[in-house]
Amino acid sequence: MLLIPAIDLKDGHCVRLKQGEMDAATVFSEDPRSMARHWVDQGARRLHLVDLNGAFAGKPKNEAAIKAILAEVGDEIPVQLGGGIRDLDTIERYLDAGLTYVIIGTAAVKNPGFLHDACSAFPGHIIVGLDAKDSKVAVDGWSKLTGHDVVDLARKFEDYGVEGVIYTDIGRDGMLSGVNIEATVKLAQALRIPVIASGGIAALADVEALCAVESEGITGAITGRAIYEGTLDFAAAQARADELGQAN
Repeated sequence: MLLIPAIDLKDGHCVRLKQGEMDAATVFSEDPRSMARHWVDQGARRLHLVDLNGAFAGKPKNEAAIKAILAEVGDEIPVQLGGGIRDLDTIERYLDAGLTYVIIGTAAVKNPGFLHDACSAFPGHIIVGLDAKDSKVAVDGWSKLTGHDVVDLARKFEDYGVEGVIYTDIGRDGMLSGVNIEATVKLAQALRIPVIASGGIAALADVEALCAVESEGITGAITGRAIYEGTLDFAAAQARADELGQAN
C-alpha cells in the first residue's frame, strides 16, 4: 500500500481544506517546494498535488509552485496533479515539466470526450478523480452532486484507458473521520485498474484497515490533514503498510 502525501496549493501556499471549502483553508507551509522535499525525505514514493485555485477557476493557477516542486523531486519519485486541467495543451506542458500523472476530475464527468482524447494522446499518464457522496459523483469543487453512479462512471472511464481511479468520499475528506472502506472496496471490486483511496485517514488504524483490503485492488491512499496535524506519523505509517504488504 502506497501512502501518498497530499500537497494542496492555494495562492502558492500549501494548505488543507475541510470538505473542499476554500474559506476553510489552513496554511501549513509558505514553501511547497520544501514541503515536497520533506515528504520525500520521510520516505514518500509518490506525491499528490492539487491546484485548488485551478480547480475552482477551471485553468492552472499555481503553475509556478508546481514547477518548483517538480524541479525539486520530480526526477526522484512520480508526482501526480489535479485541479483545473481542461485541455490537452495543459497536460502536455505539465508532463514536459516532469509530472508523471495528470488527474482529471470534473472535466472527465462533464466532457468525457476530453478524457477519451487525453487517454489516447498520453497513454499511461491519465488518472481519473471521482469524488462522491452516497455513491453519486460530485463536480465543480464538490459544489454540485450529479446523478451519475460512481461505479458505472468508473467502468466507462476504465474502458477509455485511464491508468487508475482516485476515489474520494467527500463527506469525510479533511474531517479525520476514517476512510469509507466499504464504498472504496465496492468500487475496486468492480474495476480491473487500481483504485487509490482518498479522504478521511486519521490514524494508523485507518492505514491498517486499508491494507487489509489491498488485495481487492486498492493500491494506494492519499493522506493530507492527518500528516500535517500529526495524528499520523507518515514514515511510521508507510513502514507499517510495507510490513503488512509483505505479510499478505
